[in-house]
Amino acid sequence: MIRLSYDLHVHSCLSPCAQDEMTPRNIAFLADMLGLNAVALTDHNSCKNAAAFFKAAEKTDIIPIAGMELNTQEEIHTLCLFPELRAALAFDDEVVYPSLMRFKNREDKNGKQLVMDENDDITGREPLWLAPATPIPLYSLAEKVKAYGGIMVPAHINRLSWGVISVLGDVPGDCGFDCVEVRGKEAVENLKARYPYLNECRIIHNSDAHKLDGISLPVNFIETEEKSAKGVIAALSKAAGGGRRAADGGRL
Repeated sequence: MIRLSYDLHVHSCLSPCAQDEMTPRNIAFLADMLGLNAVALTDHNSCKNAAAFFKAAEKTDIIPIAGMELNTQEEIHTLCLFPELRAALAFDDEVVYPSLMRFKNREDKNGKQLVMDENDDITGREPLWLAPATPIPLYSLAEKVKAYGGIMVPAHINRLSWGVISVLGDVPGDCGFDCVEVRGKEAVENLKARYPYLNECRIIHNSDAHKLDGISLPVNFIETEEKSAKGVIAALSKAAGGGRRAADGGRL
């Protein structure tokens, strides 16, 4: 088995709430300098900076992973992670983008939503506001992501907003996920005691970085069978023993 440090929840300048300094190149190079092995770009409801991130990552030792933080119909934030760039782009083009609310982005209020290339040159601006909920319900999202080879992970489940617990009041076991993201490693045991399904889930910790100094140090680890995005995705959904085990590490 291969032990990899990871941060699987990072926003680029495409996300309306992220700083302009969060360019695909800056993210890739800083993550490499920090010593991270695997990094997922997860912009709100879009993968449009993923290709640039992958190109920039070619000059580093990190494993780039394409994904997005999708906002469900219930306003629950979920990480959608894919083993291949082309699968993520297809999911975006075929499932997510056509379903976005047609609200025009207001740069003065929401941010510029910059689309960039691997050299940090601006190639466009996303005209639709990316933050609002999509019409895709939580209960059907996992199957939609799985159809593209990916995995759906409820994000920051213990956050007071946009987390599955704050929205539903529970961690449901019938929505097709068996990996969740928790804010703060110290919260895990209490959450497991309150929400039994978490004892069957793999638990991961990420930065949810919206600025460069928010990207995680290499303190969270996962064991994979191969050093690749495919290996990371497989490890996130792989049973360990009778149930699931938490990926070790834990700064958020």
